[in-house]
Amino acid sequence: MMDSIKNFLKLETSSSILLLIGAIFALTMKNSPFEGDYDSLLNTLFTVQIGEAGISKPLLLWINDGLMAIFFFLVGLELKRELVDGELSDPKKVALPMIGAVGGMLVPALVYAYINWGNAISMQGWAIPAATDIAFALGVLAVLGRSVPTSLKIFLLTLAIIDDLGAIIIIAFFYSGDLSTTALAVAAFIIALLYILNKRGVENISAYILLGVVFWIAVLKSGVHATLAGVILAFLIPYKRKDGTSPVKELEHDLHPAVAYVILPIFAFANSGVSLSGLSFESFSEPVALGILLGLFAGKQVGVFGFAWIAVKLGIGKMPSDLNWTKIYGVAMLCGIGFTMSLFIGSLAFEHGGPDYATSVRLGIISGSLLSAVGGYLLLKTQFKKA
Repeated sequence: MMDSIKNFLKLETSSSILLLIGAIFALTMKNSPFEGDYDSLLNTLFTVQIGEAGISKPLLLWINDGLMAIFFFLVGLELKRELVDGELSDPKKVALPMIGAVGGMLVPALVYAYINWGNAISMQGWAIPAATDIAFALGVLAVLGRSVPTSLKIFLLTLAIIDDLGAIIIIAFFYSGDLSTTALAVAAFIIALLYILNKRGVENISAYILLGVVFWIAVLKSGVHATLAGVILAFLIPYKRKDGTSPVKELEHDLHPAVAYVILPIFAFANSGVSLSGLSFESFSEPVALGILLGLFAGKQVGVFGFAWIAVKLGIGKMPSDLNWTKIYGVAMLCGIGFTMSLFIGSLAFEHGGPDYATSVRLGIISGSLLSAVGGYLLLKTQFKKA
């Protein structure tokens, strides 16, 4: 169990470096003579067609709807493993990070809503600061060295996984478009087939993947966001074979490097490009940018720490013996690193909102995440000597 956690942490922290490189590369191109090339690349139309049926989307949407479906498939596999025999399977261990995660989603959303109240369009972004980026947050902990206790890493990891589950639910209920009953019927039929395969003990993973591709297309056409197909498919993969091996763990092991080292950096490159031309203090005080910035930096701290403190005081959650409130507060600050999931939700919230909203969203996410990373690092540095 501990070996799998260590391997997971190692992959996530390494991924954070590539994520950062992807984001910096995007910012550099967007603010250079290559800005036109950057925009043209992401707007390049790609079409996949079989007979009269086909899908035609710009590269940016192939990344956000296609590659990110694989990311969410991995998230689903991780959730299933954690629920069956991981940290989420023990109610005593999960209580504190789960309550902290609830606060970490609720308070930032309220902060954003307070600042943007009265504007129906900008209110669509209320969920953007509710997200936490596992890779970046764990990457900051890794910089602090080996003296960081495993219990703190597990606390952050568990909280971020629950946060991901919350984000999935938010996307499903609040960021789906006009629904197609025909496509939904096809998707429901595929789910039924996958369920039957699972219950009958079919162990050939290829069958699940092939049906999963058809399922993804149906969900894409249905109006429900296509990435949710990845999560649902993951939960229908059989957990154990008759010989005791686990397809879920094998798929997670095989996919994690590709997602960490390829898919997420590509996503960061495609979604982090923001023009800094004409940037001023007023740019940060614009309601959408300010709501995201304060939601991530202030809302996450108050939400995660406050709800965790209440949970311990009420006896609902128990703090690990090698942690203290300063360490918990430091992690609460790191939870304000929204980045990947915040950018993704932002792309859904203002999909048709125009470039002004896209700029405000990215500005708020980048600045809020940066402040949270620096603040969390400096506070935790006082608690640990780098080993």
